[in-house]
Amino acid sequence: MEQNLKSSKWLYTIGRVLLFCLSCAIILALSSGLTKGWSNPWSSALTIAIAGAGAFILTTLFVRWEGFSLKDAGVLPGRFTVPRLLTGFLIGLILAVLQPVLILITGHMTLIPFRGLTLNSIIINLLLYIAVACREEIAFRGYPLRALNNVIGPWYAQLIIAIVFITEHVIGGMTWPQAIFGSGMGALLFGLAALKTKGIALSIGLHSAWNFGQWSLGFKNGAGIFKVVIEKGYEARVEQIGWVSYFLVMSLAIGCFYYWKKDSPAFKLSK
Repeated sequence: MEQNLKSSKWLYTIGRVLLFCLSCAIILALSSGLTKGWSNPWSSALTIAIAGAGAFILTTLFVRWEGFSLKDAGVLPGRFTVPRLLTGFLIGLILAVLQPVLILITGHMTLIPFRGLTLNSIIINLLLYIAVACREEIAFRGYPLRALNNVIGPWYAQLIIAIVFITEHVIGGMTWPQAIFGSGMGALLFGLAALKTKGIALSIGLHSAWNFGQWSLGFKNGAGIFKVVIEKGYEARVEQIGWVSYFLVMSLAIGCFYYWKKDSPAFKLSK
């Protein structure tokens, strides 16, 4: 009888989590449709603002349904929020720079400053990447991850959230290999950061800094602060090295977070 109750509990929780994630995805799609035709960056900013607000509102509803609080979901700020955000951002920038450095060491690729960029564009992109990270961390590493962790443990919780995270990125235009090996490893890293700290501040810092750092170096959506120039004939080789370096950098980061002492002051909950 007790075993049946436990099975029912985790089945209901998985169902609620999947419903939550589906609802967040629908809000994102609807907000994108509402801003279609607007000029960038306003369309992107409004889309993310609506989707982020929607994810937070859904969180307030689902945590009550689940039987715990916003604090339990890790989405309320506390006295460690700012230090964790800044720490995560610093670590994320280091990781974002380390990957291109490994590629540059092998040759056949250079980074040159992109002269068509303004300070205003840099600030706008930074704010957009922070907003995107906030929305995705609320939608994936807030209520969903914490609820699943409570009933099936961290690794099964991580697996389910990673699958949903990968699927959303495929729907957004990524290929399956890009989403599985790219977004999938990112999901594990951000999820570990959220579970270790019992909040999303550190993962928001990591997530936003990684995306902003990669954009700055020309590794995302074309040129950023720098532009990538690859020697003709070596495009495939550089791409392969890029994936290997990404795997090494992310594996290093995941390993460090996995072995981080649980009783470290950096991971104490604010009361």
